[in-house]
Amino acid sequence: MNENIELLKFIYQNSQMGIETISQLIDIAEGKEFVEQLQSQLKEYKNINEKSEKLLEENNCDEEGISTFEKIRTYLMINMQTVTDKSPSHIAEMLIIGSNMGVLDATKNLKKYKEADDKIINLMEKLLKIEEDNIQKLKDFL
Repeated sequence: MNENIELLKFIYQNSQMGIETISQLIDIAEGKEFVEQLQSQLKEYKNINEKSEKLLEENNCDEEGISTFEKIRTYLMINMQTVTDKSPSHIAEMLIIGSNMGVLDATKNLKKYKEADDKIINLMEKLLKIEEDNIQKLKDFL
């Protein structure tokens, strides 16, 4: 598999995980302002996901989403971590941890796939920026 496809699949799966996680948390979250922040983040992940899906199609490659097992594992983890604390502070902390992992993975992948097509690198950089911005915005809810 070439660098372009590998990086695109990472972008697609990362943004899909953001969509899955935030969609579930929106139903659990409390507070109008916090839910609005989550909806804004969800919109950004969906935008990245659609662009990466389109680029995968342009490269004649099927998108490989996150596995059913990973979806179930994430669903259960979120339910376990929010069963006793559904506060914006707790959920923001969970999301900050996830976005920090996203920042680390994105940074590693940008270095690993530095020869990838500029359009794909730009999309990866946009996803990285979204993750960094999400961390900053979520700090307000801690």
